[in-house]
Amino acid sequence: MYIHLGNDVVISAVDVIAILNIEEPISADLRDVIEVAEIERKLINISKKDKRKALIVCTDRIYSSPISSNTLYKRASHYPKEV
Repeated sequence: MYIHLGNDVVISAVDVIAILNIEEPISADLRDVIEVAEIERKLINISKKDKRKALIVCTDRIYSSPISSNTLYKRASHYPKEV
C-alpha cells in the first residue's frame, strides 16, 4: 500500500522504517542524521513553504513532511506491511 506524505508525494508503506516527530526539539543524533542525509542528497523536503512536522525514514532516503507524524502514522497503520 501507499502513504500520502503531502504535496502530491506518495511512497510505498513497505519502504517506511520510521516516522519521527520534528515539531518538538530533536536530539543531536537526529540532527546529525538529517545533516548527513542533506550532504548525501538523500533528504527530500516536500514541505516547501510549510513548516516541517515529520521525518519519514525510508530504506533509501528521508522525507520531511508538512503533515504531522501522528497523522502519517494513522495513515500507515491502516495497511499491513507486506514483505
